[in-house]
Order: sequence, then structure tokens, then C-alpha cells
Amino acid sequence: SSVRKEADMGLNPSSRGGGLIRRFPWRAASNSGLASGSRWEASGAGQGITSRTHLLRSAPKQQMEGKGKGLEYYLSQFLCLASFVLLLIFLGILTVKMIGSGWLDRRENFNLLPVDCDKRTDDFCQAKQKDIIMNMLHELYNYLSIQAGNFECGNPENLKSKCILVSEAKDHVVNVTGSPPQKFDAALHWILNSNKDLGIWLKGRDLSEPVTTVEEVFCLESAHPQMGLGCRFRRAVVTTIMNLFLFFWSLITLWGILIFLRYRWRKMEEEEQAMYEMVKKIIAVVQDHYKEWERNLERYPYVGIFHVRDSLIPPQSRKKMKRIWEKAVDFLASNESRIQTESHRVAGEDMLVWRWTQPSYVSDSEH
Repeated sequence: SSVRKEADMGLNPSSRGGGLIRRFPWRAASNSGLASGSRWEASGAGQGITSRTHLLRSAPKQQMEGKGKGLEYYLSQFLCLASFVLLLIFLGILTVKMIGSGWLDRRENFNLLPVDCDKRTDDFCQAKQKDIIMNMLHELYNYLSIQAGNFECGNPENLKSKCILVSEAKDHVVNVTGSPPQKFDAALHWILNSNKDLGIWLKGRDLSEPVTTVEEVFCLESAHPQMGLGCRFRRAVVTTIMNLFLFFWSLITLWGILIFLRYRWRKMEEEEQAMYEMVKKIIAVVQDHYKEWERNLERYPYVGIFHVRDSLIPPQSRKKMKRIWEKAVDFLASNESRIQTESHRVAGEDMLVWRWTQPSYVSDSEH
């Protein structure tokens, strides 16, 4: 019976191999080579097994090919639809740019027809009024800056001043901007009431007094002249040369002051040294005169100040040595205790004299 079962299993491999194929399909692929070389291929049962395996292999490939063809079809359809939509969008944008923009412009022009905004206070009119004033201020600033620059750079138009008359500035701005003349006064009001530096100075007839109303404005001047490159270069060169000249002149002046002070200090030192030398000579003369008086060689114990001067300074040097002599006399009067200044009548005239106050024996003991 066991031999029969093995034979049945050999004749009917579906009970063993077929179950494995159904449960594990990948085993069929790995065993296909072995099945082709087996003895069972010659029999009818073997041929049945081979055809069934072939069907099992071909079924997934057909399913995958069908799915791939379906995805490719839908993707191509989507790309065609997207291209068509992009074409429509492009044509729509082109139509709006060519036709729709003109229609929008006509509609805007229709809404912006000239209206009387002078008496209206809505936001639209206020914005328009401000734009007009700003445009006039811009043109006025350019005009004044150019005129001021021309005046600074040789004055080719023979202007009398950088300050342009109100009437001339008004005519120019009104002609260029095409705005009503009344708007120019509003622009001047804007300048007066603004706290910002607009680069435009309003001046009256008296240039030193500030302007408070539009009626007081006599001329307009730019605070920032607009000059060409050549003019700016020339002015820069001139300014540099002037600054260098002032610098060197100041430097030379300082050197001159320093040299004069050094000379003056040296002269003062020389005068002081000469004064001390003169003091020593005066002390020696007065002392010698006193000693001679003690020996009865002189009539008076004192000696006249001018007599001492005449004996020490020659006539040709007395004018030159006058300052040194006066300093020496003052120094002896305030700093020398051995010499006393007195006034005596000599030959019927009062004169100042010097008297030696220290006895001779004290002087000899010191020596």
C-alpha cells in the first residue's frame, strides 16, 4: 500500500507540487529547469503540469502590461489638457494686455475727467492738490539751484544776485508745469508752514529780517546751488589753495612770534646779567670812595649817583645803557643794605647821592 501511495504521488504531482505552486508561486520559477529535465515530461500527466505552470507565469505579465498601458494613457490625456489650459491662459493674458488695458485706461480717463477741486475737500481732490504743489516745488527747487549754481560759476547770465525775484520764479514755474498761478502762492505757503529744510529760502526786501507771510516775500534763493563738474573742481582747487595759504601764513606767523619771544627772552637775560655787572661796579665805586674819604682823600663820605654813572659809562653808551642803569639803581635801592640813597645839596643844587654805611674795618675783616 505504501508503494501504491508513492506511485500515486508520482503520477499525480499536483497533490504535492501543485499545492506548493499555488501556495508559493516563486518555487515554480526556481524549479522550472528541473521540471523540464524530469522523466514526467514524456507522459500525459507531465505535459499537463508544464502547461499549467506556463499559464501561471504568463498571467501576471499580462496584468502588468495592461496597468502600464492605462497609466500612460491617462498621463498623456492630462498633459494634453494642461497644455490646452495653459494656452487659454496665455491667450487671455495677451488679450488683456492688448485690448483690456486700453479699456481700463479709457475707464480711468473717464473717472479722471477735469473736476473743480478748488472748493472740494474730499481725499481725491486733496491728493491732487498736493501733487500739483509738490510738482511746483520740485520745479522751483531745480530752477533756483541752477540759477544759484550759474551765479557761483562765473555768472554767464549776468544775474545781480542769487536771490531770484518772485515774479521771475513764478513765471518760470507756471510756464513749465502748466499749473494755475494761484497754486504758486499755495506752494510758498507750504514752504512757510513746513518745518523741514526744503532747500529754498524766502527773503524779503530787508534780507536780514525773516519772512512770515507770502506777501512779504521779495525773492527766492536756493540753499543748495547746482554746479557743474568743472565749476566744482575749480572751486575745490581755489578753496584748497586758500586753505593752504592760510595754513602756511599762520605757521609763519607762529614761527615769527616764537623767534621774537626767544629773542626777547635772550635780551632780557642779557640785560639782567648786565644789570648785575653794573650793580657790582657801583658797589665797588661807592666803597672805594668811602675808603678814600676815611683817608682824607675825599671831601665828602658820599658820592653823587650821576657822578658814578659818568665814571662807569662812557658818553656814547649812556643812551644804550640807560635801561640797564635804571634797573641797577632800582635794584640797589630795594636790595642793597650797605648803600644808602640820600639827597644832599652839592654846589647849590640838590642831588641824589650814595653813602656807604658799613665801616671799613668790618669790610677788611670780611676779606
